[in-house]
Amino acid sequence: MRNTTRLFAAASLAAMSLFSGVAMADGDTLTIGTDATYPPFESLDAGGKFQGFDIDIANALCDQMKVKCTIVNQDFDGIIPALQAKKFDMIVSSMSITPERLKSIDFTNKIYNTPPAIAVPKDSTVTEATDAGLKGKTIGAQSSTTHANYATEHLKDVELKLYPTADEYKLDIANGRIDAVIDDVVVLSEWVKSDAGNCCKMLGTLPVDPVINGAGAGIGLRKGDDALKTKLNAAIAAIRADGTYKKIQDKYFDFNVYGE
Repeated sequence: MRNTTRLFAAASLAAMSLFSGVAMADGDTLTIGTDATYPPFESLDAGGKFQGFDIDIANALCDQMKVKCTIVNQDFDGIIPALQAKKFDMIVSSMSITPERLKSIDFTNKIYNTPPAIAVPKDSTVTEATDAGLKGKTIGAQSSTTHANYATEHLKDVELKLYPTADEYKLDIANGRIDAVIDDVVVLSEWVKSDAGNCCKMLGTLPVDPVINGAGAGIGLRKGDDALKTKLNAAIAAIRADGTYKKIQDKYFDFNVYGE
């Protein structure tokens, strides 16, 4: 997805190699990789500062673990290889926990869980978010995402067009070059309420496919980073219990984004 600026400090890179499978101490430094073009979960403000639900959750988890965290931008297509290459210690970037991804990386417990959805132009004659309802239409999705995989598997009668970033499919649907888009319901809902998404409307959500959509979005980790996983899972439970999670959730959403 998006801006590929990398802000890797030599000290952080040196520290990163120490975390695999070892306990962390208070004051340690962790580096977080994110693809900051996925509002309201992760994006950059006008001043280039990271913002969004995932960013606030990541900062809360770092505070809970009493570690210092640095966030770096990384395109989504290359985010798993970059994690494996130790360019950062974890991925916090709305990444779904799926069986396919679990073959190459590990995950914490979920931090939220929302279904996929379809948005269409306001003047669209499509009335159903189903394969039959979208038959013959061209639908846009971001490549290397669960949503692209979902469309491939379940929307057999559409023409799927893939984009490197969500921003690009949004531009194409706004300019009438595609008929619909598929993405997370929260991402699309927030977009169509904004000036940038004034072209479009929500068509509806899609049934969750547990194999493709997974068990929600979690924090991606390298295989073997068990100490970090244990500490992150404890921190997730702690911010859920003490009200920090709900405070962050209520800043962005008017519903339970954590899911059942």
